[in-house]
Amino acid sequence: MAKKDLWPQETKAIKATQVAFDISTEAQRCIKQEALDNEISPSDQMRRILGLPVKKPVRPRLTISLSVADYEMLGERYGVSPADRLAIKEKAAQVLIEHVKAKHGEGH
Repeated sequence: MAKKDLWPQETKAIKATQVAFDISTEAQRCIKQEALDNEISPSDQMRRILGLPVKKPVRPRLTISLSVADYEMLGERYGVSPADRLAIKEKAAQVLIEHVKAKHGEGH
């Protein structure tokens, strides 16, 4: 698809760049805690602080990047094929939920 075929908003999105800030560990911790308290991502908290627009999350969720080796390790641990990514995701979600219950009780 040629660049001229893109919608104006898509063109703007393509031009967005990720910016990393080298700030103290304490400042990072503070921003991350504020984000948790506001139930938004740290990047959205930074956008709020900087006075930039923030979209309301459609469905807040936690994400993780898993490599092929990670799927192999988890598949072996959970007794499922590494190719069965949905089963691995479901079992991993249960492990995360059990972790929270063990640390913080049933209400979480």
